[in-house]
Order: sequence, then C-alpha cells, then structure tokens
Amino acid sequence: MQYSDLIEAARAARANAYAQYSQFAVGAALQTKSGAIFTGCNIENLSFGLTLCAERSAVASAVSNGSRDFVAIAIVTDSKKPALPCGACRQVLAEFNPDLKIVSATLSGEVQEFELAKLLPYPDQGVLEGRRNV
Repeated sequence: MQYSDLIEAARAARANAYAQYSQFAVGAALQTKSGAIFTGCNIENLSFGLTLCAERSAVASAVSNGSRDFVAIAIVTDSKKPALPCGACRQVLAEFNPDLKIVSATLSGEVQEFELAKLLPYPDQGVLEGRRNV
C-alpha cells in the first residue's frame, strides 16, 4: 500500500505543532477504512504531563468527527530515524485497531513501516480482557 498522501498530510500537520519546550514538532495523519484522513500535531504544555501527542490529537479529531475505523497512521518528525508512538499513544491507538499499520517518516525522507500489534502485543490482556465493547 502506498502511504505518500498520508505522509504528506502528517508533514503538513507538523507545521501546526506547538512545541515551544522540546522544539520537537510532530505531525500525524490517521486514515480510516473509507479513506478519510484526520490530522493532528503535538501540543506541548509547560507541565510535560499535559502535553498532547500528535497521534492522540489525530485520534481526537477523528473520533470527534464520528470516525473510529482506523487502518493506518503516518507520523512525521525531524529526527535522524523515524520516530515511534509513545506507550500512551500505542495504547490509545490499540483501543481502535490493535492491527493498525504505522508509517513513520523523517523530514529527510526516511520511511519505516511497523505493525502496532508487534509494538504493543496483548493490549487488553488482564483486567480489561473480555470487557472491551468497541
């Protein structure tokens, strides 16, 4: 599957990032089964715990617009190697599709693809097992 449009949407979203403290701007673009794309960027806060990652920002945009059937997410950063979603973002993404395809790119053009299920195996094992109603 080609992800160039999804990567470009994430690159454009990155331009809106509010990364005043880390100077690490991130853009994300989340694609649904129908092909709709929802974007997000990181929004930092002086209290880093309140920072909103680009991936969760894209999820919030999609869900608030009535979409939950995600198939892929692209992430764009200005890092040496393509960045991966943090643990919190992995868990939020797994809530909607544990088999989500993750495409991460750098501004210099390096691209890597990952499967969320390999990055976060067993996302609902334990206390939540069998209680999921999505």
